[in-house]
Amino acid sequence: MTAKPTTIKVIAKKLGISPSTVSRALHDHPSIGETTRNKVKQTAKELNYEPNERAILFQKGKTFTIGVILPQLAEAFFSTAISAIEDAAYRKNYTILLAQSHDDQEREKLLVEKMKNHRVDGLIVSVGKTTTNFEHFDYLKKYNIPVVFFDRIPPLKNIHYVACNIESASTDIVDFLVKRGHRTIGLINGPSALIATGQRKEGYIKALQKNRLKFDPTLVVDCDLTESGSKDALETLMANKRKPSAIVTFNDYVSAYAIKHARKLGLITTNELEFVSYANTPMINFMENGPVASIEQFPSVQAQKAVDVLFDLFNTSENESQAYYKITVDAELVENN
Repeated sequence: MTAKPTTIKVIAKKLGISPSTVSRALHDHPSIGETTRNKVKQTAKELNYEPNERAILFQKGKTFTIGVILPQLAEAFFSTAISAIEDAAYRKNYTILLAQSHDDQEREKLLVEKMKNHRVDGLIVSVGKTTTNFEHFDYLKKYNIPVVFFDRIPPLKNIHYVACNIESASTDIVDFLVKRGHRTIGLINGPSALIATGQRKEGYIKALQKNRLKFDPTLVVDCDLTESGSKDALETLMANKRKPSAIVTFNDYVSAYAIKHARKLGLITTNELEFVSYANTPMINFMENGPVASIEQFPSVQAQKAVDVLFDLFNTSENESQAYYKITVDAELVENN
């Protein structure tokens, strides 16, 4: 049978004093004499007393815990990000409570509720690709739990976020392809609910106009970022009267799915088609006929800045007016030789 842990009440009973006196003695309160303090501490040591950290933190109104909700840890981008978040939190003596939404809106809502119940001091989130309702994050304002979004940002105004300069990166991608001689460039984009989807399209359109190329909306196809969705998007583009000679894909995974299908259709071996993508994850180094370039989005930098924002919010008084942090990290086009 497991022995019950020693409590302040047990020490008080043994010494014949009040629990409040024991508590003050253990915390070196000046109202308690040295003799009593020493006697209490010696008894606590003999009885193997360990302070209830959870109760202490509850009294302070903090748990020194940060909640993190990510779509998929299997993706290299997010596994890199969580490593940076853990390192930054460790340096501040904070613990990470990590959960995956698996790109499911209902699961994401449930996780937010659980994070609240675990009394996290703050939350760092990259929203799921299927999330279209964001009321569950507004709900946290009632409990003064600050939220910082990164990478996948919801289309809301009054939020704190850290993101990559996707629109500028999209312009760089099209410029790069035009220099390679491409004039008909397709775009396999992501779900419309993600801000990054709109940013990719805006940068793509601006770059076409800059290079005096006409924007053709039929050359832009949204997909759900799955393998089947990526394959369908590729087939839609290749069935277009203006068949593209290059395709920009939402990320490296969509690029991998599309390239795999393009090889099956015989489009790669004939050098009929080139791809570029976003994220610059390690996987592209192991791909046969991988994308000719990818956008480095610096997940570690984004994650570190998200933690920095959260700690700034921790140090801001509830009554103090706080501007919303909107931090943008410059992306970089990386050519794959």
